[in-house]
Amino acid sequence: MAHSHKHSDQHHLHSHQHTGAQSFNLAFAIAVSLNLGFTFFQIIYGILANSMSLIADAAHNFGDVFGLVLAWGANWLLTLPSRKRYSYGYKRTTILAALANALILVSTTVLIAYESIIKFLHPLAVNAWIVIVVAMIGIVINGGTALLFMKGAHDDLNIKGAFLHLLSDALISIGVVVAGILILYTHWLWIDPLAGLIIVAMILWGTWGLLRDSVRLILDAVPRHIDQHSIQDFFQHLPHVQAVHDLHIWGLSTKEVALTAHLIMPEATLSDADYQKINITLKEKFKIDHATIQVEKGNAEYPCKRSHIC
Repeated sequence: MAHSHKHSDQHHLHSHQHTGAQSFNLAFAIAVSLNLGFTFFQIIYGILANSMSLIADAAHNFGDVFGLVLAWGANWLLTLPSRKRYSYGYKRTTILAALANALILVSTTVLIAYESIIKFLHPLAVNAWIVIVVAMIGIVINGGTALLFMKGAHDDLNIKGAFLHLLSDALISIGVVVAGILILYTHWLWIDPLAGLIIVAMILWGTWGLLRDSVRLILDAVPRHIDQHSIQDFFQHLPHVQAVHDLHIWGLSTKEVALTAHLIMPEATLSDADYQKINITLKEKFKIDHATIQVEKGNAEYPCKRSHIC
């Protein structure tokens, strides 16, 4: 990635922030505890009410608890310092957790869709009142814990995964309540599986963005919120910069972004003050946390082979 030759000058620009990751530990503890307890509560009353919708929802909640534990672990690893072998620390585990959460959400929707189709073919009488009351409790628990992650969901894909898990659970609970009320007054048993299929579609719609962004980050693609062309233009218009090549931008984690670039400057170089100014601009304007910049004179005797590749 970096080259050492006669006229090169490399600088590493850092800006590390871990306080945000630490601040969500309590939120994860509350969310995991409440949702795990509610999952067992749902299973018990789902059996008592003869309600496959409650049991399927319990299975979905259990998958979400597992996803929350993954996100919590990755969020904690984000706060650990780098090691000799892991020079960037364990930041990338947040990307793995976000991807796992997206896959878990998709997998659980398959289960819900299967159960809904079975209920279409073989409708069963259910205790609608138990379904309504338990689902209303689910709205309070899932909706309340989702609010704990709302703020962090805007700029951290891992926290966004946790938020979507809990929000999807709340939506499912709302659907179950509506289905229970309609069944109570109409006795149309097909309403329950229909509501399940509608909820599946809603979850898949909301999960698609998380799955797409997670796959992009795991493949070192430029994060979706980063404007690569503007960064290229920023470097190109720095004083005395003749050309820019080997510009790479990727996610170190779901929250931190790294960058490397080679600047061709035949008649000048960059001072420490220049590097500091560039670093501040990259952080404040372009949300780049870790930058490595290499300055070259562009001497034909010492060409940079990367200039023809990147």
